[in-house]
Amino acid sequence: MEATLMPPTETASPARQAFLDLRGYLSEQVLGQAALVERLLVALLADGHLLVEGPPGLAKTRAVKALAHGLEVDFQRVQFTPDMLPADLTGSEIFRPEEGAFRFQRGPLFHNLILADEINRAPAKVQSALLEAMAEHQISVGAASHALPRLFLVMATQNPIEQEGTYPLPEAQLDRFMLHTRVDYPDRATTLRIMALARTEARDARELPPPPRRLAQETVFAARREVLALTLAEPVAEYIAALVEATRRPEPYSAQLAEWLRWGASPRAAIAMERGARALAWLDGRDFVTPDDVQSIAPDVLRHRLLLDYGAQARGIGAQACIDELLRQVPAP
Repeated sequence: MEATLMPPTETASPARQAFLDLRGYLSEQVLGQAALVERLLVALLADGHLLVEGPPGLAKTRAVKALAHGLEVDFQRVQFTPDMLPADLTGSEIFRPEEGAFRFQRGPLFHNLILADEINRAPAKVQSALLEAMAEHQISVGAASHALPRLFLVMATQNPIEQEGTYPLPEAQLDRFMLHTRVDYPDRATTLRIMALARTEARDARELPPPPRRLAQETVFAARREVLALTLAEPVAEYIAALVEATRRPEPYSAQLAEWLRWGASPRAAIAMERGARALAWLDGRDFVTPDDVQSIAPDVLRHRLLLDYGAQARGIGAQACIDELLRQVPAP
């Protein structure tokens, strides 16, 4: 199926043109991380959450700050630490002497965009509180539940280098992240551009320049409706289902996969793959989804959802090798 790009200025909807402007702004502020910028927009369009893994200093924090700068939203960064408590995220009941009663004081989760920095440094109780927020768009304190904002996105980061004082994320929480994106070092030319940008920001008190316009939340919701209205042909839907099924029952597709995989992806992975592929097609200006869209988003959808056999791990085989084999063996329409 051949993809035809829609001219961005003449036929793009107002919502899509606004997202194209936002992508241009993010690309100017986050140099050398085009994949991260794209995945942030995909997560926003698909109403999902994003886990970003990479060494320090690769603009992970800057990316989500720039996104918040380009939207009419509230932003909160939370630095996760081993001594953190659930109330540090959710808030707690505070006694008001003047009222003689307890009142709920909202925590940082009640913002639209949350940067969960070094999420794997927080203990299990804190992870549980975040899991409820990501899964249910609400938090529970005592016997009461409190709804979170309608537009709610968590971008979590973790450092693959330092393992001391970290807690592995439970599989249930990993499954709540729509995408797991890895970022790497930029090339030399991009590093020179980053240095020039840093000199400019030093003169401007390290503030991000204003975007051409800030997207209203209603524009985001309108874009989401357009994404869900895209055509998804039955063969492409079958392809998504086959990819996810092959992670659970790989024997008909590949003996290697059957040897490597211990546990496959949940139905939530199929939903994430479909919505991510729709978002990519919409950003490219198409009104239909292609197998290429599915193959492009599949690694970030599956990377954190596959559990490998101990023998495969001992031989240095990672999730990416499994995904590459999966995409080779499952026939595309």
